[in-house]
Amino acid sequence: MKKYVQYGCGFSAPKEWKNYDASPTLRFERFPIFGKLYTRNSQRFPKNVIYGDIVKGLPEENNSCDGIYCSHILEHLSYNDCLKALHNTYRILKPSGIFRCVLPSLRLSIENYIENYEKNDEPAHEFMRSTMLGIEDREKGIKGISKILLGNSKHLWMWDEKTLITELKKAGFSEMRIAKFGDSKDPHFSLVEEENRFFGALALECTK
Repeated sequence: MKKYVQYGCGFSAPKEWKNYDASPTLRFERFPIFGKLYTRNSQRFPKNVIYGDIVKGLPEENNSCDGIYCSHILEHLSYNDCLKALHNTYRILKPSGIFRCVLPSLRLSIENYIENYEKNDEPAHEFMRSTMLGIEDREKGIKGISKILLGNSKHLWMWDEKTLITELKKAGFSEMRIAKFGDSKDPHFSLVEEENRFFGALALECTK
Protein backbone atom coordinates (compact mmCIF):
# COMPACT_ATOMS: atom_id res chain seq x y z
CA MET A 1 0.00 0.00 0.00
CA LYS A 2 1.36 3.41 -0.96
CA LYS A 3 2.10 6.02 1.70
CA TYR A 4 1.71 9.78 1.29
CA VAL A 5 2.85 12.25 3.94
CA GLN A 6 2.04 15.93 4.37
CA TYR A 7 3.79 18.06 6.97
CA GLY A 8 2.65 21.42 8.26
CA CYS A 9 -0.87 20.44 7.25
CA GLY A 10 -2.80 22.86 9.48
CA PHE A 11 -6.50 22.11 9.16
CA SER A 12 -6.20 20.51 5.70
CA ALA A 13 -5.89 16.80 6.41
CA PRO A 14 -7.34 14.46 3.77
CA LYS A 15 -7.86 10.94 5.07
CA GLU A 16 -5.86 9.45 2.20
CA TRP A 17 -2.72 11.21 3.49
CA LYS A 18 -0.75 10.92 6.72
CA ASN A 19 -0.87 14.46 8.07
CA TYR A 20 1.64 16.02 10.47
CA ASP A 21 1.80 19.44 12.10
CA ALA A 22 4.27 20.90 14.61
CA SER A 23 1.95 23.54 16.05
CA PRO A 24 2.12 23.87 19.86
CA THR A 25 -1.63 24.48 19.67
CA LEU A 26 -2.09 20.93 18.39
CA ARG A 27 -0.24 19.58 21.41
CA PHE A 28 -2.46 21.58 23.77
CA GLU A 29 -5.59 20.35 22.03
CA ARG A 30 -4.52 16.73 22.57
CA PHE A 31 -4.17 17.05 26.35
CA PRO A 32 -6.80 14.71 27.91
CA ILE A 33 -8.73 17.32 29.93
CA PHE A 34 -7.46 20.85 29.33
CA GLY A 35 -7.10 20.22 25.62
CA LYS A 36 -10.86 19.91 25.20
CA LEU A 37 -11.29 23.38 26.69
CA TYR A 38 -8.47 25.00 24.73
CA THR A 39 -9.89 27.20 21.96
CA ARG A 40 -7.08 29.49 20.75
CA ASN A 41 -8.12 28.89 17.14
CA SER A 42 -11.61 29.37 15.76
CA GLN A 43 -11.47 25.72 14.71
CA ARG A 44 -9.71 22.66 16.04
CA PHE A 45 -7.25 20.40 14.27
CA PRO A 46 -8.86 17.36 12.60
CA LYS A 47 -8.52 14.18 14.65
CA ASN A 48 -6.30 12.53 12.04
CA VAL A 49 -3.55 15.18 12.36
CA ILE A 50 -0.44 13.84 14.11
CA TYR A 51 2.04 16.01 15.97
CA GLY A 52 5.36 15.86 14.14
CA ASP A 53 8.27 18.22 13.43
CA ILE A 54 10.02 17.77 10.06
CA VAL A 55 13.08 19.62 11.39
CA LYS A 56 13.57 17.05 14.15
CA GLY A 57 12.45 14.29 11.79
CA LEU A 58 9.08 12.60 11.37
CA PRO A 59 8.54 9.10 12.80
CA GLU A 60 8.64 7.48 9.38
CA GLU A 61 11.06 4.82 8.16
CA ASN A 62 13.74 5.67 5.65
CA ASN A 63 12.68 5.24 2.00
CA SER A 64 9.06 4.60 2.99
CA CYS A 65 6.99 7.43 1.42
CA ASP A 66 5.72 7.49 -2.15
CA GLY A 67 4.89 11.18 -2.00
CA ILE A 68 5.53 14.09 0.37
CA TYR A 69 3.91 17.52 0.30
CA CYS A 70 4.22 20.78 2.19
CA SER A 71 2.48 24.08 1.54
CA HIS A 72 3.65 27.44 2.94
CA ILE A 73 5.83 25.84 5.59
CA LEU A 74 9.48 26.19 4.56
CA GLU A 75 9.40 30.00 4.77
CA HIS A 76 8.47 29.76 8.46
CA LEU A 77 11.73 27.94 9.20
CA SER A 78 15.14 29.46 9.79
CA TYR A 79 17.64 28.88 7.01
CA ASN A 80 19.45 26.01 8.73
CA ASP A 81 16.22 24.42 9.96
CA CYS A 82 14.92 24.49 6.39
CA LEU A 83 18.00 22.60 5.23
CA LYS A 84 17.37 20.00 7.95
CA ALA A 85 13.75 19.73 6.79
CA LEU A 86 14.85 19.08 3.20
CA HIS A 87 17.32 16.39 4.30
CA ASN A 88 14.70 14.73 6.52
CA THR A 89 12.20 14.83 3.65
CA TYR A 90 14.72 13.16 1.35
CA ARG A 91 15.50 10.51 3.97
CA ILE A 92 11.94 9.18 4.27
CA LEU A 93 11.04 9.47 0.57
CA LYS A 94 11.22 6.32 -1.54
CA PRO A 95 13.59 6.20 -4.50
CA SER A 96 11.67 7.78 -7.42
CA GLY A 97 9.17 9.19 -4.90
CA ILE A 98 7.81 12.71 -5.47
CA PHE A 99 8.24 15.76 -3.24
CA ARG A 100 6.15 18.86 -3.97
CA CYS A 101 6.43 22.11 -2.05
CA VAL A 102 4.67 25.46 -2.30
CA LEU A 103 5.90 28.67 -0.67
CA PRO A 104 5.96 32.44 -1.24
CA SER A 105 8.27 33.61 -4.01
CA LEU A 106 10.85 36.17 -2.98
CA ARG A 107 11.47 37.01 -6.64
CA LEU A 108 7.82 37.82 -7.29
CA SER A 109 7.64 39.89 -4.12
CA ILE A 110 10.66 41.93 -5.21
CA GLU A 111 9.28 42.37 -8.71
CA ASN A 112 6.00 43.66 -7.25
CA TYR A 113 7.93 46.01 -4.96
CA ILE A 114 9.90 47.49 -7.87
CA GLU A 115 6.84 47.73 -10.12
CA ASN A 116 4.78 49.56 -7.49
CA TYR A 117 7.61 51.67 -6.06
CA GLU A 118 6.64 54.88 -7.86
CA LYS A 119 2.92 54.29 -7.32
CA ASN A 120 3.11 53.83 -3.56
CA ASP A 121 4.01 56.39 -0.91
CA GLU A 122 5.15 53.67 1.47
CA PRO A 123 6.61 50.88 -0.69
CA ALA A 124 8.86 49.51 2.07
CA HIS A 125 5.92 49.06 4.42
CA GLU A 126 3.93 47.25 1.73
CA PHE A 127 6.87 44.95 0.98
CA MET A 128 7.47 44.07 4.63
CA ARG A 129 3.79 43.38 5.28
CA SER A 130 3.24 41.37 2.11
CA THR A 131 6.28 39.20 2.78
CA MET A 132 5.50 38.90 6.52
CA LEU A 133 9.06 39.89 7.34
CA GLY A 134 10.05 42.02 10.29
CA ILE A 135 7.97 42.93 13.32
CA GLU A 136 5.50 45.79 13.07
CA ASP A 137 4.45 45.78 16.71
CA ARG A 138 6.04 43.69 19.45
CA GLU A 139 3.75 42.97 22.36
CA LYS A 140 5.35 42.82 25.77
CA GLY A 141 4.56 40.91 28.92
CA ILE A 142 2.92 37.50 29.21
CA LYS A 143 0.81 38.01 26.09
CA GLY A 144 3.88 38.78 24.00
CA ILE A 145 5.77 35.78 25.36
CA SER A 146 2.82 33.47 24.71
CA LYS A 147 2.62 34.65 21.10
CA ILE A 148 6.29 33.81 20.60
CA LEU A 149 5.86 30.37 22.17
CA LEU A 150 2.55 29.42 20.57
CA GLY A 151 2.73 31.18 17.23
CA ASN A 152 4.89 30.83 14.15
CA SER A 153 3.21 33.14 11.67
CA LYS A 154 6.27 35.19 10.68
CA HIS A 155 8.42 34.34 7.68
CA LEU A 156 11.98 33.63 8.78
CA TRP A 157 13.70 32.93 5.45
CA MET A 158 12.46 33.66 1.93
CA TRP A 159 13.27 31.69 -1.22
CA ASP A 160 13.38 32.04 -4.98
CA GLU A 161 13.28 29.09 -7.37
CA LYS A 162 16.98 29.22 -8.27
CA THR A 163 18.18 29.15 -4.67
CA LEU A 164 15.72 26.49 -3.53
CA ILE A 165 16.59 24.25 -6.47
CA THR A 166 20.26 24.55 -5.52
CA GLU A 167 19.51 23.45 -1.95
CA LEU A 168 17.29 20.60 -3.13
CA LYS A 169 20.15 19.34 -5.28
CA LYS A 170 22.50 19.48 -2.29
CA ALA A 171 19.99 17.43 -0.30
CA GLY A 172 20.08 14.77 -3.03
CA PHE A 173 16.91 15.49 -5.01
CA SER A 174 16.80 15.38 -8.80
CA GLU A 175 14.46 16.19 -11.71
CA MET A 176 13.53 19.57 -10.23
CA ARG A 177 10.90 21.54 -12.11
CA ILE A 178 8.58 24.47 -11.55
CA ALA A 179 5.18 23.06 -10.64
CA LYS A 180 1.66 24.35 -11.12
CA PHE A 181 -1.54 23.48 -9.35
CA GLY A 182 -2.78 20.03 -10.35
CA ASP A 183 0.06 19.22 -12.75
CA SER A 184 1.67 16.32 -10.85
CA LYS A 185 1.88 13.02 -12.70
CA ASP A 186 0.73 11.36 -9.45
CA PRO A 187 -3.02 12.07 -9.08
CA HIS A 188 -2.79 11.50 -5.32
CA PHE A 189 -1.51 15.06 -4.92
CA SER A 190 -4.84 16.40 -6.13
CA LEU A 191 -6.33 15.28 -2.80
CA VAL A 192 -4.09 17.58 -0.78
CA GLU A 193 -3.38 20.62 -2.98
CA GLU A 194 -5.45 23.81 -2.86
CA GLU A 195 -5.37 26.14 -5.84
CA ASN A 196 -5.36 29.37 -3.82
CA ARG A 197 -2.08 28.32 -2.19
CA PHE A 198 -0.38 28.54 -5.59
CA PHE A 199 -1.36 32.16 -6.31
CA GLY A 200 1.75 34.36 -6.36
CA ALA A 201 3.77 31.46 -5.00
CA LEU A 202 6.77 29.37 -5.91
CA ALA A 203 5.98 25.67 -6.40
CA LEU A 204 8.53 22.97 -7.13
CA GLU A 205 8.36 19.25 -7.80
CA CYS A 206 11.33 16.91 -7.54
CA THR A 207 12.13 13.24 -7.04
CA LYS A 208 14.56 11.13 -5.05
